[in-house]
Amino acid sequence: MSDQVTTAPPGTVSSIRGSVIDMQFEGVLPPIHSMVETGREFRARVEVLTQLDHRHVRGIALTPTEGISRGMPVKLTGAPLMAPVGRAILSRMFDVFGNTIDRNEPISGVEWRPVHRLPPPLSSRSISAEVFETGIKIIDMLVPLERGGKAGLFGGAGVGKTVLLTEMIHNMVSTQSGVSIFCGIGERCREGEELYREMKTAGVLDNMVMVFGQMNEPPGSRFRVGHAALTMAEYFRDDEHRDVLLLIDNIFRFIQAGSEISGMMGQMPSRLGYQPTIGTELSGLEERIASTGAGAITSIQAVYVPADDFTDPAAVHTFSHLSASLVLSRKRAGEGFYPAVDPLSSGSKMAGESVVGQRHYQLAREARRVLAQYDELKDIIAMLGLEQLSTEDRRLVGRARRLERFFTQPFFTTEKFSGIPGRLVPVSETIDGCERILRDEFEAYPEQALYMIGNVAEAQKRTRLEVSGSDGAPAKAAPGNDGAAGERS
Repeated sequence: MSDQVTTAPPGTVSSIRGSVIDMQFEGVLPPIHSMVETGREFRARVEVLTQLDHRHVRGIALTPTEGISRGMPVKLTGAPLMAPVGRAILSRMFDVFGNTIDRNEPISGVEWRPVHRLPPPLSSRSISAEVFETGIKIIDMLVPLERGGKAGLFGGAGVGKTVLLTEMIHNMVSTQSGVSIFCGIGERCREGEELYREMKTAGVLDNMVMVFGQMNEPPGSRFRVGHAALTMAEYFRDDEHRDVLLLIDNIFRFIQAGSEISGMMGQMPSRLGYQPTIGTELSGLEERIASTGAGAITSIQAVYVPADDFTDPAAVHTFSHLSASLVLSRKRAGEGFYPAVDPLSSGSKMAGESVVGQRHYQLAREARRVLAQYDELKDIIAMLGLEQLSTEDRRLVGRARRLERFFTQPFFTTEKFSGIPGRLVPVSETIDGCERILRDEFEAYPEQALYMIGNVAEAQKRTRLEVSGSDGAPAKAAPGNDGAAGERS
């Protein structure tokens, strides 16, 4: 920023409307996106969004506006909003200004960078489609994530969304030496505090950064916290050449905050009251999440769909950026199938044969077909019983139920609660297990043997311990022993 701007005489507040503040300056106006300070002891921080004329600018307050009145002096900072970057930010929790909010000592020895940055140019982006392996069986098999891509996570309260995010952070830190960044946009204070404690208990906080723009903060703060988190992620990708897992909860709150700002700034609303710049604002954030030659930022974003209307502009614009959709089912969670990912509602563009290979692709298609046919047979089973099905259909039901149980998995982050050691399963072992189940190699094994295990070898070991026999082979399951559809293991 030029000396002419930083030494310009301070301005004054000319009007206040909620979080929107108009300011008058003599001489050079502050640039767009620069920060100015006003209020008592200059504690209120305002971001300049537009220049009204040669003397007036309009900005949005990123802090509460209580105590600000017309005529108060305005001090120029000469810089945009900045975020701290460096290794010192690991294991810490920040607000949108880079202040620590975890009640520990303030950070030191960090570099400060502007949050407004351009996406990486096309020439530096990775052109190869790579799968981001999570170690979670149902995701790696049926809904593979893209390295450097964006995945949407759809799920309500109590279906295991936070646990799934926590497990992905654990696997990223333990297997790939990566960094995880959690960005809470419009989060409840309670949720942020609980997540911090859970991460600390799970032992994954040392390679993690948490950034929050909480629900009670002004829309300007909630709108910029995503850019602050991305700036931190870009440092680890570009400077330290590490892979970054960026978790955003909730991307709809980012759009919602932009809508609030747009309305207060007096812009003409678009369809359903959204801001006319919704596409540009969302793209400015999402396009910075990319894979380059130095590293990759892989993002998993919780997505709220207003009134379950997938034609809502917020949902439509968000979906255009996603490479995978993970839908968590409350019904599956109630049946004890964790992670509660719905295999028929979820999807990924990485599940193509050219990306995952022919064997993986064919087995994933067959698994989906078996699960879909089982879903269609559930009503018949509930009304007439399993015995009324044909022999082939009964075998298909047994196959599907064993697949459902094989796709459950104990997590490292829930060991203290479940008492079951966590499992991280390579995708090759997941593919082998699915293939053997689809070939009916486990038809003689009880369904429970496949529940909450890692690879299929554990099912064989578990059955040998539980079933007595001279050669250690399991006893043949009785016909109709699979039970009714939807029955919990």
